[in-house]
Amino acid sequence: MQPPDRKRLARLQRLERIRAIAKQTAAAEAAEAEGTLAQLLALAERTGRLADDYAARRDIADAGALQQLAQFREGLAVVSRGTLADAERARTHADLKLQQLSEAERRRQAVDDRARAEAKALAAHGGQAPVGPRKPLGTGLE
Repeated sequence: MQPPDRKRLARLQRLERIRAIAKQTAAAEAAEAEGTLAQLLALAERTGRLADDYAARRDIADAGALQQLAQFREGLAVVSRGTLADAERARTHADLKLQQLSEAERRRQAVDDRARAEAKALAAHGGQAPVGPRKPLGTGLE
């Protein structure tokens, strides 16, 4: 292993912050994908219930009304199948986004582990590892 280096430690800390931002972005995308999936599943369920309700109707007055009801039910079935297909695509997309979130967390954790090891090695060699930001946060009034 290379001797500990302050510049490498600072670089690893910056990289960890970048990876943390990437993880937050991945988490937001995963949440959005899960929300879309939930909406589509709810819509598919409501459409299916509506089709079932119309299928159970028995108050048909004549053949014209029966034909109209059959066409309406077929239209609902097409919408329901389309919504289920959309929900399945959304499920695949949501699964992909969750996988990307997991990968982003692994990458962030790996950099964090390397930065901690570098800081520990630097401290062991007698150098002081920077523990926080170089500039103080806030104002002098706080």
